[in-house]
Amino acid sequence: MPQTWQSIGAKKRAEQDRAIPSEWKLKSLPPTSQLDVRSIPSTCGILTADEISITEDHDAVSLLNSLHGQFLTSVEITTAFCKRAAVAHQLTTCLTEIFFDRALARAKELDDHMERTGRAVGPLHGLPISLKDTFNIAGIDSSLGIAAMAFHPAPANCPLVDILLAAGAVLYVKTNIPQTLMALDSINNVFGRVLNPANRSLTAGGSSGGEGALLALRGSPLGVGTDIGGSIRIPAMCNGLYGFKPSSGRIPYVGPIGRLTTTRGRLGLQTSAGPLATSMRDLELFMEVVARAQPWESAADVLPGAWEEQGRAGDEWEKPVFGVIRSDHSVTPLPPVANVVEETVQALKEAGLEVIEIEAKELAECQALAYGFFDLGDNAMLDLIEETGEPLIPWLEGKVDRKAAKSVEYVSELHAQRLEVIKKMLHVFKTPDGRKIDAVILPVAPHPVPEIDRWNTVGYTSSFVLLDWPAGTVPIRKVNERDLEQEVQGKPLGTLDNRTRQLWDRKTVDRRIYLDSPLSVQVVAPRLQERRLWQAMDIVDRVVKRQTSTQKTTKAKL
Repeated sequence: MPQTWQSIGAKKRAEQDRAIPSEWKLKSLPPTSQLDVRSIPSTCGILTADEISITEDHDAVSLLNSLHGQFLTSVEITTAFCKRAAVAHQLTTCLTEIFFDRALARAKELDDHMERTGRAVGPLHGLPISLKDTFNIAGIDSSLGIAAMAFHPAPANCPLVDILLAAGAVLYVKTNIPQTLMALDSINNVFGRVLNPANRSLTAGGSSGGEGALLALRGSPLGVGTDIGGSIRIPAMCNGLYGFKPSSGRIPYVGPIGRLTTTRGRLGLQTSAGPLATSMRDLELFMEVVARAQPWESAADVLPGAWEEQGRAGDEWEKPVFGVIRSDHSVTPLPPVANVVEETVQALKEAGLEVIEIEAKELAECQALAYGFFDLGDNAMLDLIEETGEPLIPWLEGKVDRKAAKSVEYVSELHAQRLEVIKKMLHVFKTPDGRKIDAVILPVAPHPVPEIDRWNTVGYTSSFVLLDWPAGTVPIRKVNERDLEQEVQGKPLGTLDNRTRQLWDRKTVDRRIYLDSPLSVQVVAPRLQERRLWQAMDIVDRVVKRQTSTQKTTKAKL
């Protein structure tokens, strides 16, 4: 008798439960009325004081300094993050595959090597790294939350996993995603819904939502997600993290996932892999380690380029020029989003940097074209979902259905239109007098972090997948009382704008749900200029932090 999706899901969840040691299980779960669960990992009694310090007082770079200096062992660090990931999962359902025993054995091997030789295996020696469920690890499922793909372990590592292992990383968990990966709320019928640890009534984002929730709870020092419409940048925004989407072909990401062997996806927009982190320097660490591994020599989908070649020389950054795009001319940003973009612009100007206003009406065209690429009629995932009779998740209901595959002529025309819009958008990186604009600031989304299943549009993020520009998310501040008092100005620009305004309409939402939720800005740079993007994000981050620190000092003196 064939298994049902319900029975398969129950078996996978039982497998997860067995993978968590009994002494790492919470005595009781917090009531659903407790929306903020971020304090629980450090107060539940499961982690020691040293383990709390390891997970809370360090980023990936400082952990590596301690590992290479032999102040901490990989077993100590891995144990701490395995424990914290176990607690995080019980609070937010952020994990899919859990392999703590395998990780601790790997950490012991690395410690033995260090003790025997006095040398690190590689630049990531002993560092735990979490991975989105999409990355194949030999012997472990890549089910994508689809019941028909469960219990079909990957026969081999994907290229990025081999690079991370060769660099000395310890892999210990894979993280939860939405059904089909094409949703902005991470829920599936196998593992359940990822919850936002800062406010469990708000979305954790998608499709790398599990990574976002895990890092927000400090259950990982560094995570890797993927992005084809905003799936790194959106969870980063939702969880107050730094997210980094490179251009396609910069990080290896190729090959079948589980039973999903279709190659039709290569005809459309290309997915990019990239890091999510709690610090800017951790983003650079990941990008530099992968570049130094020269993945283009072993992976078919990677373009050559040393990290140093992906940016601008130091002297060129003495007076960088920024651009700002305030609207995509499709959806008007709500007050908190418009405010945080303006505050970032003012902070840069006060730091003596030039910021150029940019009208980019072509972004509306980019968004429409991106949706065309998302709708090529590849029904492979629907085939797998229907195999066990799974229902679609709430976010996808009414948005996804079976379609006839588009013709070669249709796809070719889409690519021709894409080239034309790319050409038109190049003006974004030039000032009116012809000087170079180094990077552009704009919203990640037109609305703040919404309630579960209410994310409205990916126009502000998917456009840069279509253009293939690297783009990242920088957390700025939290929604405050002043934001909540302001109204949207002007007439609606269309259906999407109307829907977004409903997220701010006092008749359809209590605005206080957004209070203290994170606000971020998006930064973009020209194609294949990842280090240039990182440099720009780092400037934004440092300038905003400096201004915030100055404001706090001034208030304290008053």
